[in-house]
Amino acid sequence: MDPKHRQILQRNRLNLVTALNPADICDGLLSKGVFTQDMIDEIQGKITRRDQARQLVIDLETRGSQALPAFLECLRETGQHALAELLQCGDGARLPPSVPIQPSLIPLPVRPLRPERLPVPNPFSPSSETQAVRPTRPRRDSIQCYKMDASPCGICLIINNVDFGPDCDLKDRKGSDIDCDKMEKRFKALNFEVIAKRNLKYKRIRHEMASLAKRDHSAYDCCVVIILSHGTEANHNRFPGAVHGVDGPAVPVQLITNYLNGQNCPSLQGKPKLFFIQACGGGEKDTGFEVSPDEVEPSLGGIDDQMDAIPISSSSDSLSTSDELDARATLPTPSDILVSYSTFPGYVSWRDTQAGSWYVENLDRVLEENAATDDLVTMLMMVCLCPIKLLKTTARYNKYVLKN
Repeated sequence: MDPKHRQILQRNRLNLVTALNPADICDGLLSKGVFTQDMIDEIQGKITRRDQARQLVIDLETRGSQALPAFLECLRETGQHALAELLQCGDGARLPPSVPIQPSLIPLPVRPLRPERLPVPNPFSPSSETQAVRPTRPRRDSIQCYKMDASPCGICLIINNVDFGPDCDLKDRKGSDIDCDKMEKRFKALNFEVIAKRNLKYKRIRHEMASLAKRDHSAYDCCVVIILSHGTEANHNRFPGAVHGVDGPAVPVQLITNYLNGQNCPSLQGKPKLFFIQACGGGEKDTGFEVSPDEVEPSLGGIDDQMDAIPISSSSDSLSTSDELDARATLPTPSDILVSYSTFPGYVSWRDTQAGSWYVENLDRVLEENAATDDLVTMLMMVCLCPIKLLKTTARYNKYVLKN
């Protein structure tokens, strides 16, 4: 969507959520090709009109350059002329009566995952200004860490896609079962209820995420989603990338995270939602850069290494805004969501067919060695800074030197 169009929708989101009647325009947006049937089903699955309107606006911001003009046309066709004129002028004026906007939550560090540990001192203590803004969910201690003492701590869903269909041009992901076993054992040790699903198709991935969102998480303090699959580029306005079902189509990471946001999963409001994505972000290969002889040389991969990528997705569900380079771990303020990727947007992610992926191996080791003393963001920095498998063996290193 054109940035100017997105700004118009964002300035008028309150008016749209308050006054829009989604049921009248869904068919029009579908017939004009703005929304897919899956998107319409998701909107209609919301219980209240306000939630339907909110989801419609969120989805509309992810569509192409003709989305807003088509939306305006649908509004006029269904007699919602006041909203159409408001958006047409684009000045952000509000329709009476106005509703006060809820304050957003302040970003908070994620505390160590094991509930029995003592709090870790927080190097990012809030200033006197931010201390006056209280989050909606009470925190347990003075350093304002997330409450993490429930037992079990929360649900951990693992989606492990290994065997891909013959018609989707994606190779089977040998070694992924090793990753799945490691993550299952690690998060069980961290007192999570682990649910592992294998070889899910596109619609099944969305079904499992919708089922997870519908569960009551009131007794839990956290929710974790781990996805092991092939991946691809997908345009976005928040979280880049998409992961493939075993039948070929890719689900955008942004859509996956939306299932658990505060609007779609109220019982997880104010609680950390953690996503770990082992999948390629594209087809580019990072050959590294020159370092001193005392440092580890960059790795180009070996005979047992495979990629989890295909070129950029052309699926109609792929988001259609410009790509932006995001950090490997991000914590958006309103929704307590953190996404950790195995690679940067646009680049491949390596997996050893005998030992599993490099990212999961490092993540598992860092959690095992540091979960008792460090917060999650610090540990993810450790994962990013790990030498790339130390080239796995001296023999692999010698191959690299001889080859180059």
